[in-house]
Amino acid sequence: MLACAVILAAGIVAWSSSFNAPFIFDDLLAIRDNPTLRHFPAWRNFAPPQLSPISRRPVINLTFALNYAIGGLGVRGFHAGNLLIHLLAALLLFGIVRRTLSAGRWSIEGSRDAGETDPPGRRTAETRNIARSPPSIVGRPSSIVALSLAVALIWAVHPLLTESVTYLTERTESLMGMLYLLTLYCAIRGASSGQAWRWYAAAVAACALGMGAKEVMATAPIVLLLYDRCFLSGSFREALRRRLPFYLGLAATWAVLGALIIAYPWGGATGAGFGIAGAGPWQYARTQPGVILHYLRLSFWPSSLCLDYGWPIATSARQIIPAAAVIAALLGGTLWALRRAPALGFLGAWFFLILAPTSSFMPILDAAVERRMYLPLAAIVAACVLAAYGLGGQFVRRVAESARTRERLGSVLAAVALLTVTAALACRTFERNALYCDAISLWRDTVSEQPLNARALNNLGSAYISAGRSDAAVPYLTQAIELAPGYVEAYVNRGVAFTRINRAAEALRDLDKAIELNPASAGAYSNRAVVRINTGGYDEALADCDKAIALLPEYTEAYVNRANALLLTGRIVEALRDYDKAIALMPESAEAYDNRANARLLNNQPAEAIPDCDRAIALRPDFAEAYETRSSAFLRTGRFDLALRDCNNAIALKPAYADAYLNRSSAYDQMKEYDKALADLKTFQQMGGQPPSGYFEALKRAAGRSK
Repeated sequence: MLACAVILAAGIVAWSSSFNAPFIFDDLLAIRDNPTLRHFPAWRNFAPPQLSPISRRPVINLTFALNYAIGGLGVRGFHAGNLLIHLLAALLLFGIVRRTLSAGRWSIEGSRDAGETDPPGRRTAETRNIARSPPSIVGRPSSIVALSLAVALIWAVHPLLTESVTYLTERTESLMGMLYLLTLYCAIRGASSGQAWRWYAAAVAACALGMGAKEVMATAPIVLLLYDRCFLSGSFREALRRRLPFYLGLAATWAVLGALIIAYPWGGATGAGFGIAGAGPWQYARTQPGVILHYLRLSFWPSSLCLDYGWPIATSARQIIPAAAVIAALLGGTLWALRRAPALGFLGAWFFLILAPTSSFMPILDAAVERRMYLPLAAIVAACVLAAYGLGGQFVRRVAESARTRERLGSVLAAVALLTVTAALACRTFERNALYCDAISLWRDTVSEQPLNARALNNLGSAYISAGRSDAAVPYLTQAIELAPGYVEAYVNRGVAFTRINRAAEALRDLDKAIELNPASAGAYSNRAVVRINTGGYDEALADCDKAIALLPEYTEAYVNRANALLLTGRIVEALRDYDKAIALMPESAEAYDNRANARLLNNQPAEAIPDCDRAIALRPDFAEAYETRSSAFLRTGRFDLALRDCNNAIALKPAYADAYLNRSSAYDQMKEYDKALADLKTFQQMGGQPPSGYFEALKRAAGRSK
């Protein structure tokens, strides 16, 4: 229908700027460096806890594996998957609101089982509830569709949801949300269907899948029972009498979540992050009222969005009491409304119940994250849309006399208001998504919002390292360490930055400190191995790599580093074995292919080196080193024209690449273009290169003879 097309079109436009956003933060472990994604189908997709922050969420891992099977590690495919999930959720929300309003806020018309009536003279709890309820604010089908469209449309384009949709790992939130809505939608359909069991079976299946997506799904059976009480049956007793097997089925899905929690207990990668690890239930609970008020503010005025808050524990009465009083009033109002105005009460209960697992008393390392508002925001939007409809109706009745005029005026005002709100929110979402497309810009924005957040500073430093700007990374990583002296990852990252700007002593100091703080840090050992390789300590580097692999047997980088050390000590066959292992774990590692090609050249296998270079270049078309390596292989197989082409490509990508000039000199020499060969050799020498003994003199003689 037209309403669904409008929702899809608006969603696609609002989120179209997100498709080129790179992997960030947990995406690196959950997707890019997660070897389990290479295994499909489902039974291979239980990620080891030390490898992925989604280890307890196999349904999420399975969808990532499906993305990988279709398009490899291309980020556009993963973003398309996230957007598809979000748009499906928006359509489900539209269907839920439309069907709820179609029955009237408290009407039981169409909700009774076929042929069911009250006994004569008997007044059920449901009937009493209707009797004391005010009349519905909607009635005509066109109004119902318009209101449902408004709720789904505003929710679909709201910028508060950018973290849940654009930050790829937070598919945990959006997919769980979609399955949550699907569970409710199927339950609503089942209540009015002649073959209810099919819809109820689908609802139970969706709920079970949701348990494998994110733990917040545990609230779904409770929320569905409450919906039944508020909109379908009129009382809990009646809801259980009518649909007890269904609710037993929903309750059984808690076993899925329980099994996953037992298999992957709290901690490890699932709780990764630097923040408030020392907070207990009371400290966490007294902080949450302020966090929830912040969520509410962002729902109405979504400025100052932040990827990583690092929200501090509330300690003073000024921080705790005012916010707690407001939240207590809202909770009290929700409980009152559940009895006196069930529809309004359900919206409040939806908001608080879905937030309860993460925003009450259970300590989580992140006290505040915007993704937790993915589903709760729907209740706020619905309440605002219905309130605006009611107030708008009163205004129109006052200013217009005839029903026809009121209808036209109301339609125009509603359309203008909806377009204005939707356009404003969609523009903000578009801008926010564009920020995600550059990791440095995103983390700079985060640091500007939360300048004392050590984790944000660390991630900004990491983004600079990934962009090849390690010198710019050092100040931010130093700030992170000053704010959090025990922050292991910041020491590791600063060690990497120092390594890449040739400050080996400082790099070694930082990596030693990281290992002192956390002897189980595989990353610290692997990166210390790089420093030791660069300084000639090959035996120590091998020991570090062995330790890293013992700690994390599927650590690709450690295998590559060990292979590099083995290669430099002349143990070529062992090095090739490690490169093979690294490539098996991560077939997208262009560096591993290039390194294996170099090993094959040293092992006198130039023909075998060429396919490795081809693969490296296919993965990274701007990989100058791979072009240079392939040029060496072409030279050794007598394909001098191809060697010349690759040298030109390498030099175009990296003008100061000395080895590429040496190889091009050799190619020109073999093609008897001695003047060009001599010019390239001189450039190679000017860059500090030492040509093979006698080569310069031989070229000069050849160039003289050619004249």
